[in-house]
Amino acid sequence: MNLRLQRRLASDVMGCSGKDVTFSFESDDDKDALKKAITKRDIRLLISAGLISRKPLNNSSRGRIRKAMTQRCKGRRSGHGSRKGKKTARQPRKEAWMKRIRLARTFLKTLRGKKAITPKNYRMLYLKAKGGFFRSKRHIKLYIDEHKLAGAKQ
Repeated sequence: MNLRLQRRLASDVMGCSGKDVTFSFESDDDKDALKKAITKRDIRLLISAGLISRKPLNNSSRGRIRKAMTQRCKGRRSGHGSRKGKKTARQPRKEAWMKRIRLARTFLKTLRGKKAITPKNYRMLYLKAKGGFFRSKRHIKLYIDEHKLAGAKQ
């Protein structure tokens, strides 16, 4: 029994693939009704009667992924075993530099503003920071203490 037309019409009506359309008929009357259905209206009646139905969707559940993503938002699941790519792939060198230099420059400006260092020392430290001498804010503090550049408290 060729039901190609009915399958196509049913897929149009239900908005799914023809592969997802199933026909269920118990008696010969049901077969005849299916065969005679040549309009979308006929197909809709057969769908409401239960002779034509759609296969259930079989999608993968995203519940586990959602749970993992909420954990990542909290900062979990980011250890060495979870990382792919180099350190510079996760945070580019330029971004790391920008973070470091901005922090150093704002720190030096606050020291100069508080008159903790002289303008001459500020300029010298600024140029050292520009040259990539300091690793961090702590490194700047250590350098100032070691070389006795602080005029007042930091």
